[in-house]
Amino acid sequence: MTDAKAYREQLQELRRKAPKGQQGLVLVYTGDGKGKTSAALGTALRAVGAGWRVAFLQFMKGAWKSAEENVIPLFGDQWLLRKLGRGFTWEHESLEEDRQAAQEAWAEAVQILQSGQYELVVLDEINYVLHYGFLDVEEVLDALRARPAHVHVVCTGRNAPEALVSFADLVTEMRKVKHPFDQGILAQQGIDY
Repeated sequence: MTDAKAYREQLQELRRKAPKGQQGLVLVYTGDGKGKTSAALGTALRAVGAGWRVAFLQFMKGAWKSAEENVIPLFGDQWLLRKLGRGFTWEHESLEEDRQAAQEAWAEAVQILQSGQYELVVLDEINYVLHYGFLDVEEVLDALRARPAHVHVVCTGRNAPEALVSFADLVTEMRKVKHPFDQGILAQQGIDY
């Protein structure tokens, strides 16, 4: 039997056994390489193209204006973009205030996640929030377990905790091979934000 034929047969068998209807997945984009939020934006764009509603919740972007903010409003109520938290922690003097902001942001994210209004919920930079201990990993996993069955979730950011990696259905690690910042080139609008 050829590899292609075996693959087709395996795929047909999986389709026969697959649960009917939408089955929400948890996707994690992590690693020290660039592209985690960009991958989430690509997933969100595909979801909107499929007719889904998307909630894109940014935990650590703060007041920093990104170019995608100019485009997302074109999708109307099909794509909700919310900046939560206070931005990057290295821009503040009080980590306790960052912790409080992260917890308030999480409370809002849980409401959106549990509402079932959105087929895709992106928790952009939540891995940072978990890594810094601003949120309890088990609390986040409990909310992911309790979400409506049709809701897909994307979690982005460096340092995804092992518990989240183990729980997720898909994990992609972006690995830095080379980065312009290492040559003294700062982030550029249109490429980095």
